[in-house]
Formats: sequence, C-alpha cells, structure tokens
Amino acid sequence: MNYIQQEICSLNGSTVFINGTFTHPEHLIVKQRIWVIDPVRNKEPPDLKTASNFSGRVEYFIDEQNNFALKLSNIMKEDEHEYCFRVLTDVEGQRWMRTPGIKLRVTELHVESPGEVTEGESAVLTCKTTCSLTDPTFIWYKDGRPLTTEMIQKNQQLHLQTVSSEDAGSYSCAVRGSEHLPSTAQTLRVRHPPKNVSVSISPSGGIVEGSSVTLTCSSDGDPPVEIYTWFKDGGDSPVGSGHSYVPLQSGFYYCQAQNQHGDQRSAAVPVNINGETLDYID
Repeated sequence: MNYIQQEICSLNGSTVFINGTFTHPEHLIVKQRIWVIDPVRNKEPPDLKTASNFSGRVEYFIDEQNNFALKLSNIMKEDEHEYCFRVLTDVEGQRWMRTPGIKLRVTELHVESPGEVTEGESAVLTCKTTCSLTDPTFIWYKDGRPLTTEMIQKNQQLHLQTVSSEDAGSYSCAVRGSEHLPSTAQTLRVRHPPKNVSVSISPSGGIVEGSSVTLTCSSDGDPPVEIYTWFKDGGDSPVGSGHSYVPLQSGFYYCQAQNQHGDQRSAAVPVNINGETLDYID
C-alpha cells in the first residue's frame, strides 16, 4: 500500500479526497476494502462508514488498477484524524493496513489586518491559514465585492500601496474553487482629514425678510470632525463655531471642518436676511 499524500490541509466545509494504491497476492481474494481512523495496535478498527459522526459524508472509490480513494464531504475541525486504508481477504489473518496513514488537518481562512491606517500610508492584509493548502490561489473581496486586478496581490497578501479614504471597508478572502467558503470579514479603518465639507441652510425655502436662519456644516472625516469654525465674506477672522450657526447679518458664509489630520473649508453660501443685494468678493 502507498498513500499519495502524507498530510492534507483542507478548508472547513470543503470536500477532500484521500488517495492511494495497493497490490495483493493473486491467490488471495479481497473481500473488503475500508477506511479507518486512528488505528490502535491489536484492536480491530471499525469501518469509517459505520461511524455516526461521518454518516452521509463518506464515499469509497476503487478502480481496476487498485487505485483507492476516500471522499469526505463537508469536513469540519472534528475530522482531524489519521486516515488509513484497510484490506481484508478470504484467508483468516491475511489482512493489511498501511500505517502511518494520512493526517487530515482542517483550517479556516482568517484576514490579518492592521485595523486602521492613516491616509497616504501603506497597508498589508494577509489571508491566514493554520496549515498549508495545496497550491491555493487567493481571492480578495472588499465589502463583499471581488477586488479588481489593479490591486497588488502577492501570494496570501493584499498590498495597498498608498491608502486613501476610499480603501476603508470590510475585507475578506477566499480560495479560488472554494469561493463559497470565504473568511470572516475584517474592517480596515482609514484615518483622514475632513472631506466633502458643505453648508446647508434651514429653512431650505426662501428666507422671509427679518426671520432667522440656521447654517449647518457637514463633512466626512475619520476620526469624526469635532471642530467647526465659521467665517463671513472671505474673512480670516472667525465669526462663530460649532456644528450649527445662526447668522445675524446678511453675507456669504462658509465653514471650516477640522480634525487631528487636517482641515477643509466649504464653498461660501449666501444668506440674505435684510433683502439687500449680495455681491461676494473673494
């Protein structure tokens, strides 16, 4: 008897084939060919097909050249055993089993991520396994969608050369051919200065002369923006602070959003409280 592999590493939930070949003396008739696990010396091992925890998941294959195989479906961590092929003949005492057998190891995919990076830095994500899969091709996903070939992938790693805020999201990996068995997703956070800073006016309809109006500053930033500063008519001296601002005079107002990584100003918006014509000069 010869086993083609000595150890097999497979993904949790996948199907695995354990293979080998055997020959026997021509005067003997093979009566039974079975697979067993974790054999113990001087103890007759049970047929794997009779084990309740393998029920419905085991198939045996053999051809005319005495190539044999075990197909084990939907493997799980509890299937990590030593698998041996056993041949019984029509002559008492003429039975064989090759030991050591084939060790099955079961792994899941896990993404190792830096967790968070600052915009402009590089980041490396790794698709980790607890044992070595056979010639795997790794596939990467961001927010559940396959990444384009423009992304730099090396073996089990995904390299983000210059990270931008658009790279923030949930990353997972899979092995080609077993795309239905992806890793759990890991979130990559990208710290960056405020972006898309804008001012909204409330009420949004026309302003009744003499009534009050509220300006609200919105932005994208990570960490979230905490410092909002208001300016009027292109001046450099602040006229107010806070997420919202109530102007008392007509003019062109803009806000500046700031976090620890930088700041950005919005476009100016006109506020006409007294009904006069506004003419903005930057």
